[in-house]
Amino acid sequence: MPRVEIVAADTPFAQRLRDGFGYPLRGAALATCVALALAHYVGLLPGYVGALASALVWAATWRYAADCMQHTANGYADPPDVGSDGNSASGWGLTAIHLLVVALCVVSIVFFPRLLWPVLLLAALVLPAIDMSLAFDGNLALAINPLNWLRIIGGFGGAYLVPVAINLLLGVLIVVASVTTARLPRLLALPLFAFAYTYLIVLAFHLMGAMIHQRHERFGMVPEAPELAKASGQDADDRLVDAARQQATDDPQAALRQLAARLRERAAPPAVHQFYRELLHRQGLRDDLLVHGQIWIAALIAQGESRRALGVLQECCGIDASFIPDDPQTCGALADLAVRMGMSRLAIHLSQGYVAHWPRDPQAPHYGLLAARALAAHADQHADAAALLDRLVAAWPEHPLRGEIDAQRRQLASPA
Repeated sequence: MPRVEIVAADTPFAQRLRDGFGYPLRGAALATCVALALAHYVGLLPGYVGALASALVWAATWRYAADCMQHTANGYADPPDVGSDGNSASGWGLTAIHLLVVALCVVSIVFFPRLLWPVLLLAALVLPAIDMSLAFDGNLALAINPLNWLRIIGGFGGAYLVPVAINLLLGVLIVVASVTTARLPRLLALPLFAFAYTYLIVLAFHLMGAMIHQRHERFGMVPEAPELAKASGQDADDRLVDAARQQATDDPQAALRQLAARLRERAAPPAVHQFYRELLHRQGLRDDLLVHGQIWIAALIAQGESRRALGVLQECCGIDASFIPDDPQTCGALADLAVRMGMSRLAIHLSQGYVAHWPRDPQAPHYGLLAARALAAHADQHADAAALLDRLVAAWPEHPLRGEIDAQRRQLASPA
């Protein structure tokens, strides 16, 4: 079971607010915000077709925002995948209420312009109460009861002003967009403003979820994420690390044995690996650090955490400059990532290591060419690049990359 990232309910709201601004730009939330922003192009379709399609996009936006709020209220740190969370009834209730507010704003703009700002202000003030009530009560009739709004506003105190301010900003942005899009190319303005709307909506609902999470006992909620983490054994790993820290003060070798036994059982979270490496560093166990590095790098690649694997690799290279992963697929994946990230020196090290350790592997010419190109970018390493290319031609005269290898050789041979 993948690790469940959770947030403690007693985390200060100031910290949740700071961290919240990055929430819509992480994981599934970013992909969803981009997809929903692009989906607003359907509004360019003619007549009622475009209007209906736009309404469906807005419905999807509120639905995903409702999932984010409920996900956060349940103690999860990361955004949910689309359709993976939330109470369906409350989600559609939120959708209906927000579409009604959008419709009131449109009617105000067209028929009663002077009423637009009062409508926006009222909506900004009461929508957070309605949204949060639906999240923890799931009762639409209760959510639209003004007495219930007062109960919720009083329960959250000054923190309630945060989603109110975001809602006001959202309303202002919508008004500004309606004016500005007439002056910008619509194909450009539409997705830019749509992304800004979606970002603010997800942010507001995430922060409301954080407010609910902090006060879950008051509203009779039991956050799901800590229970799931406990069922998966994550709490046991956290307790193990805490116990090992205490034990390491008097008997670091016993702490190491305890952590090593855990690492042999099954996939362990980063905290276990990191403290194990910390203890190995303290004891000066250089060879054990390199052995563990090989194991953890391979596990991280298998889990799709290649950037973290690259960090462990760099740490191991600091211990032993000749270190490379002991599996060609792992080594190749990290070499490709190093190239994409502009880490030229590391890419050369990994690519040359690949060719040296697995010279007859079918991918060796690819990584040899990768290394040669990186070397060729440095004037003082042209000779090394040329020598590497010559070895590739001699070893792989009929390889499909022969044309690219020859082109690189000619480029090196031509005067600058």
